[in-house]
Amino acid sequence: MINRLVKMEFAPDKVNSFRELFSRQQNLIRHFPGCLHLELWEHPASGNTFFTFSKWESEAALETYRQSDLFRETWAATKVLFNGKPAAWTVTEAFKA
Repeated sequence: MINRLVKMEFAPDKVNSFRELFSRQQNLIRHFPGCLHLELWEHPASGNTFFTFSKWESEAALETYRQSDLFRETWAATKVLFNGKPAAWTVTEAFKA
């Protein structure tokens, strides 16, 4: 299993457009083969910075999603709303309590 964190900063006047887009696409992404979990996080102090946190069965499952029509369509609609360059990380749990 892998964890994926993506940071996105949107133009302030495009935040509602992103919220609507995520609302429409989230269940499709959550039910994509290999997706185990998806959350949207917001940085409330900024008002325009969001993070997606997702869990995938494997790097191959994530790559299959990234090559899919669903990803291409969602990403095309998302990236035109950006105010800054997105950043993505594949992360692992460093410490388990």
